[in-house]
Amino acid sequence: MNKTFKSINGINFTYYGIILQSIFLLLSCNGKTSTNSNPNDSWPIFRGDPSLSAYTNVSLPDNPTLYWTFNSHLSTNSSLVVYNRIVYWSSKRGDLFGIDCEGNIYFEYAMETAVVASPMIHNSVLYIGCVNGFLHAISLTKREKLWSFETRGQISASPNIMNLEGTDVIIIGSYDNFLYCIASKTGKEINRFESSYYINGAVAQSDKYAVFGGCDGWVRVVDCINGIQTDSLDIETYIPASPAIFNNQCYIFDNSENFVEINLSKGKIVSSKKIILSKDATLSSFSIPAVSPLMVYWVSCDKHLYAMNRKDRSSAWKYLLKGEAGESAPIVCKNKLLVCTKNGIISIHNAITGNLLWEFDTGEQIMGSPAVINDYFFVLTSKGRLFCFGEKV
Repeated sequence: MNKTFKSINGINFTYYGIILQSIFLLLSCNGKTSTNSNPNDSWPIFRGDPSLSAYTNVSLPDNPTLYWTFNSHLSTNSSLVVYNRIVYWSSKRGDLFGIDCEGNIYFEYAMETAVVASPMIHNSVLYIGCVNGFLHAISLTKREKLWSFETRGQISASPNIMNLEGTDVIIIGSYDNFLYCIASKTGKEINRFESSYYINGAVAQSDKYAVFGGCDGWVRVVDCINGIQTDSLDIETYIPASPAIFNNQCYIFDNSENFVEINLSKGKIVSSKKIILSKDATLSSFSIPAVSPLMVYWVSCDKHLYAMNRKDRSSAWKYLLKGEAGESAPIVCKNKLLVCTKNGIISIHNAITGNLLWEFDTGEQIMGSPAVINDYFFVLTSKGRLFCFGEKV
């Protein structure tokens, strides 16, 4: 089909086929009604799941093709989330967008405040933190704000979700040095924990515990039922990025790109080891690993994509990418890796060998992480252009 162009509220986007647009009025993508029955139709949280592992059983296309692009013309630092096959993100000025699988606008909301964080969605409510320190809960069905919670510092990372004794709780860190546990339905504070400096990265979940690094150089484990720290580890330098957890093993980078493995059990740090030491202490890294059952992957400041065997910590392979790492982080999709670089290159690699399988140049900077669901994967550039890819037909 030929691409056509359309404008809604002054925003241009492309999509494949006028007929497909008409069909969508009755059906959602692939002819299915929009429900939340299939978890592979959603990527509702930064890195895909509350453990921030970035691992999914969804397969990437064997022959990816660009279906369409949508251009918001608004700069963004946001990573993408997907809920019921609708793709969401926020611009830097606080404009929320939801785009369906055909490239049509499904949701728009203007918060009118600066945002550098990514959203999280749970039970048709979008949660997002802002530079002014407020966490907002916005109904996707009513298209209105349900509640706001004020911290006293900038919120830079995506919220997380946890069920504590039957109550869904939002977990978020702030530049006021506090980790907050907030009731998802009411916005009321359940408890808080005070660290000694900014909390910049997203918090990972391990059972009832929150695991996070702070700009004070400590990795902390906090029992979210009562807001009490159960263990901690001094990394000795800033930790601006998020950890990734898989089967009670936590992996985290510090600012200088030292790589630490932590073994957790019932809120305790059983053991820890710096498995990679930085060769340059002057580095400023926001590396976030992706973890599969067998391997851990990351993109380094030296422009390489690395893979390490989790069992014996041996190097599996490395691959030289075309461009700087930036802040986007890889996603593991069964036996493939999806990677985006700062200079706008999207690539797919064999997760076992590292071999390049596919590559695409967006022509624009990429800072946020992509999202993957059944049949599609999505990438957002810093200029606010959304790319939708699927299987070539």
